[in-house]
Amino acid sequence: ASSALAENWPRFRGENGVGHSDLQGVPTNWTKDDYEWVLELPGKGHSCPVVWGKQLFVTCGKEDGTRTTLCLDAITGKTIWQDSIQLEASHLHKKNSYASGTPCVDGERVYVTFGDDQHYTILAYSLSGERLWSKDLGAFTSQHGFGISPIVHNGKVILPDDQMGPSKVEALDVKTGNSVWSHERKFRRTSYATPLIAQVDGKDQIVCLSGAVGLAGLDPETGNEIWSSGEMPMRTVGSPVMVAGKLVATCGSGGRGKYLVAVEPAATSELGEHQERTQNLPYVPTPIANGNYLYLWCDDGIVCCVDMTQPDLTKNVWRERVGGNYSGSPVLINGKIYCISEEGEIAVIDASPTFKDYGKSPLGDQSYATPAVANGRVYFRGFNTLACLKAHGSALSE
Repeated sequence: ASSALAENWPRFRGENGVGHSDLQGVPTNWTKDDYEWVLELPGKGHSCPVVWGKQLFVTCGKEDGTRTTLCLDAITGKTIWQDSIQLEASHLHKKNSYASGTPCVDGERVYVTFGDDQHYTILAYSLSGERLWSKDLGAFTSQHGFGISPIVHNGKVILPDDQMGPSKVEALDVKTGNSVWSHERKFRRTSYATPLIAQVDGKDQIVCLSGAVGLAGLDPETGNEIWSSGEMPMRTVGSPVMVAGKLVATCGSGGRGKYLVAVEPAATSELGEHQERTQNLPYVPTPIANGNYLYLWCDDGIVCCVDMTQPDLTKNVWRERVGGNYSGSPVLINGKIYCISEEGEIAVIDASPTFKDYGKSPLGDQSYATPAVANGRVYFRGFNTLACLKAHGSALSE
């Protein structure tokens, strides 16, 4: 538990987007009175908190188009600094917000993305709140609004930019914001997937996902595409996941996942066989893995456990209805899966081939966000609030 107490949560779903924490002592049931603190945020948002050391960063927006980055003391919830920019109050999907992209942090700087129809803006701040640089990548054409989350890899900020128009993946120097490389992409619909880093034959690859390209492995030094899985039939919102040596991606429409593909990443353009699944799939929530098992937490509250070592991915180890509606993604904490419903309840189940449901606990606010885990605590973000739940036995305090 000591390493879990000190862990950082640097991007969407933590280190490399895996969504795992070894933190012990997190309850499976609690009341509103059990939160260490709950605070009102200066605006609405669906982005996830990120944490480095005892600093927590979260974004929010207002109806007039103001976008705000907030730095909090991760132990007390007190505001350390905040900074705002003004963009247009552009069209949004009913499940989007002006602050849906999750920041990333590397221990020296925090990187935040905001956008409207005319601007895709990234800002870099020092951890003390100084705005170090910003860059505008140009127009962002979409049906549902902006919601892109960056990642950091080897001194570069990686920015997916898959939209309804000329698209690319951009790598910027973390210190200056200057472009290191830009890789043009086929385009169709906006993608909201966050990349991950996969190691293939001892070398890193940036794995990106969009409907027009599918899964693709990019060279981190040049941006050149090494392989791609091919076009996905529908929109990609959930992010890729690595499990049992395979990369998994989902797509869907109309609030339902419709198609899953699993491929083994390759060092060349020669990919192996695809595995597919077309039922009981998430559209917005990103799946989560534990060992060789993949947990598909669907938007409508159905959860499936799938053994990813089997040749037929259509077979479930189990399929159960947890109940509720979900736009946030699950995280795994000490062998249990936590996921916030849209209605503002946190469902908890075992990450096991044997299903066990621990029921739901209240957040007190609607939520489309994903939890973060650091400093012996779990942070649950609602539309307008942030709640902190301290693990039993956590030694960290103010």
